[in-house]
Amino acid sequence: MGFSHILCLLLFASLLGIVPGQPKARAALQRAEGDCLQEGKTGQNVFLSLSLMTRDCPDREAGVSTAPARAREPGGVKEEIPQKYLKRYQDWKNEFLATEMGRTQWATYAEDPRFTLTITISHDNRNGGGTGKYKWDDMGHLVSATISLGSRMDEGYPSPVYYPVMNSLAPRQFYAGVSGSVLAATKLAHEFGHINRMAMTDGSLYRVQTRLVPVYNSIMQSNGHKTNDPRLLTLAQQMGGTPMEIWADREYWGEANAMLYLRDRIAKDSFQCSVFSRIKRYVELYARNYEDRFVEIAQSSSPSYHCTWQ
Repeated sequence: MGFSHILCLLLFASLLGIVPGQPKARAALQRAEGDCLQEGKTGQNVFLSLSLMTRDCPDREAGVSTAPARAREPGGVKEEIPQKYLKRYQDWKNEFLATEMGRTQWATYAEDPRFTLTITISHDNRNGGGTGKYKWDDMGHLVSATISLGSRMDEGYPSPVYYPVMNSLAPRQFYAGVSGSVLAATKLAHEFGHINRMAMTDGSLYRVQTRLVPVYNSIMQSNGHKTNDPRLLTLAQQMGGTPMEIWADREYWGEANAMLYLRDRIAKDSFQCSVFSRIKRYVELYARNYEDRFVEIAQSSSPSYHCTWQ
């Protein structure tokens, strides 16, 4: 059993609030054999087959295909929000735009005539969010993507294992937590982090990953989860990592952007250092290989930022 597989099972246990070794834990872990979180579903505390990892993110073939110039949608941000969710969405958006970081990133896509960002809300994954339906043009530029927000994204705190920033906002003793709108805006910042990163990603590489991940997962499930299988090593090299490594890297980039938002949003609040201290602890525990991206934000210059990573 490889390290990635063990980590996946332990994460499953942590999300269920169970302890490996107990009868309930053993049964749950056995059911989780070969499973992991579905990529692109922020805050979703369910485990799905590894073969589902790319189902909802790229919208399968449509999400990784090139888009001829004549077929492009008008650029900018398209907000397709049902009337019943409009007020809460506007509150979340206002919180995001209350920071310079939020205004800058929003303007980047709102003012880009070559890129269309669609934002929707649904009851699916109600406490989280997701990104997908990516399209690249024939020059390799990302030209469209969709952020899907949960209808109650202002509630719920995902596991600190892959979401150290969002989980750091959960209420603690002597700390009541942030408002629901700030929590939702933090999750929105996470999704913008996915878009920011995907805009820098080679569409051909993403297409390779989408095509080969199901192949990798199929071999993994049929060989008894032997990660040192030469076929899997070859596939991982072609994809730029294992499916779990690829997924974790994307989620931690999303979290880095969420941290950037919080750095500005709670800069003048008394609990800022406490929140960043928790982020630091979680990153050191679960994301040591990705620590640099969080350290860079913590040490970045900001007139009102006074906490350190030490």
